[in-house]
Amino acid sequence: MTRVVVNRVLLGVVGVLLLGVGVLVLLGGLDLYRWAGVHPPGWWPLTSPGRPVLSARSRGRWVSSTWWWPTVIGGLVVLVAGMVWWLVAQLRRTGLQSIAVPTPGVSGLRLRVGARALEEAMETGTVVLPEVERVGVRLVRAPRHPRLRGTVRLTPGGDPVALVEHFEDGPRADACGSLGLPELPADLRIRVLQAAPAEPRHRWPRRRRRQSRVI
Repeated sequence: MTRVVVNRVLLGVVGVLLLGVGVLVLLGGLDLYRWAGVHPPGWWPLTSPGRPVLSARSRGRWVSSTWWWPTVIGGLVVLVAGMVWWLVAQLRRTGLQSIAVPTPGVSGLRLRVGARALEEAMETGTVVLPEVERVGVRLVRAPRHPRLRGTVRLTPGGDPVALVEHFEDGPRADACGSLGLPELPADLRIRVLQAAPAEPRHRWPRRRRRQSRVI
């Protein structure tokens, strides 16, 4: 599950919870139950403007129990830890800063190429391919090897199959050969633009020629 999916799920769950709480507060605060003639059950919270969210009996029901405070403190710790983890995940960069280049036959030498330089080289080599209008490439982390993620936008009527073949034989093969990498997996997201509809031609009414009168 990607970070974008996790963010959307969390935002959706939090939004539904906040919406539900807001509706309950609004119904009870404006005394809409009485105006609508609805009789909610006794355990329903906020049935009238003067009723608190939790009654005195509910607030003191488990306070004297030995498991109450450890459970509350543990739940708050888990909640805070989850929020901190989510914040760190948002601030962490998913892309790579550099990529290691193998140096066969030379011991003790480490070479690294900047990720942005490789991304710009891939974008430059891809944007000149036929029918390509715009391209964006990013180098991301992967379990075994670095991975390329590219977004390509083709002109109307472009052929995605031909683009993949040109990309494999051109920019991707050149990058593997230049860096000496055995493989460089790539994920391409291709979008073909639709042709703009032809504007209808407006026919202007012809002017009638005035016939000259001979007096």
